[in-house]
Amino acid sequence: MAYQFARIEIFARSDKAGRTTDFILDEVSRVPSASAHVQSPKPPEVVYGLDVDALRTLHDERAATAKTPRTDKNGKTTHKAIRKDQNTLAAVVFSHPATMEEYRASADVRRDVQKWERASIAWLRQQYGDQLVSVVRHTDESHPHLHAYLLPDDTEMRAGRLHPGYVEKNAIVAEGILPGEDKKALDKRANRAYVGGLRAWLDDYHQRVAVPAGLTRLGAGKRRLTRAQWHQEKAQAAALKQAVERAAVVEAKGRAYIENTKRSAAAIRADAAKVKASADRLKGVGGAVRAVLDGARESSLRESVRQEYAAEIAAAKAAVEKARAAASRERNSRREFERKAADASYAFRQQRQRLIAAQQEIRTLSHALAAALDEPAPTPGGMTP
Repeated sequence: MAYQFARIEIFARSDKAGRTTDFILDEVSRVPSASAHVQSPKPPEVVYGLDVDALRTLHDERAATAKTPRTDKNGKTTHKAIRKDQNTLAAVVFSHPATMEEYRASADVRRDVQKWERASIAWLRQQYGDQLVSVVRHTDESHPHLHAYLLPDDTEMRAGRLHPGYVEKNAIVAEGILPGEDKKALDKRANRAYVGGLRAWLDDYHQRVAVPAGLTRLGAGKRRLTRAQWHQEKAQAAALKQAVERAAVVEAKGRAYIENTKRSAAAIRADAAKVKASADRLKGVGGAVRAVLDGARESSLRESVRQEYAAEIAAAKAAVEKARAAASRERNSRREFERKAADASYAFRQQRQRLIAAQQEIRTLSHALAAALDEPAPTPGGMTP
């Protein structure tokens, strides 16, 4: 068996055949009277949401308070407790084709089954949201399988609204008999809609879960395939699974590369911002010099300004070199890096221009100070002759 198995059913608190919600929950929790078909029953393992006892309690509490609107012949609407034979619980069963012997003996099989379980639960969450309240695993039968339970979130607690077949069938019935159609034709059309809705549900599960797990949609018997055809289809399913896994690896690597590229770009932006901040800070150097001239010795002033400029220039050069190096490493993959490196280079040139202007202003101020103090003007190298 290498094809998917998925089934959905709905249950009520009262049922003539005895398959009530209590019986279904007794069966999954391995109460002896409800699990005689299992040779060596084992307790279910919770893999998502509530355990079976908590699920039973929640279901019974909701069912006890659920109300359905009823309108009498006078048009007055009242809300009454729902009938006990109304379906209030939906149950989904997924079975994996691996045998329990294979599951216990092979780490690879266990890994595949676990991936299939996670994908199945994610698919149910996408389909039903918070109406999925419990998923348990059984390992005491021929194949590992999951039981999932859905509780309706509407006030009437109608589980039929969770069953894809009944949703489509009830929509046809609600439309009523079409012109030229009798009751028998309506029922036939409604039944076709039921089959179509359930088939669409199974097809979606196949595309999103079974294909990545390497499972075929149907087995050989139902489609009258020869043994050779069936083995060929299984091989194709396995190949498709491998292709999906390789695609997932490539996608993961691509995402990691993108994240690294974003981090590199952010580093370049940060370096460019530092260069710009340094340049902006130097705009006020001339004013700062004027502010400290009063009472300061001209020689110490020149030295402190020279040292500050030297530090600023070194920091700016280092930042630009770092930005250029990062841009060079990423140039082949991200054109954006070149633009940011160019921005950083432009900021450096602007800074140098501001530094030159500031130095010129300092020389002018120094000459003015020297004249005021009747001292010789400094040489272009910044030292008094």
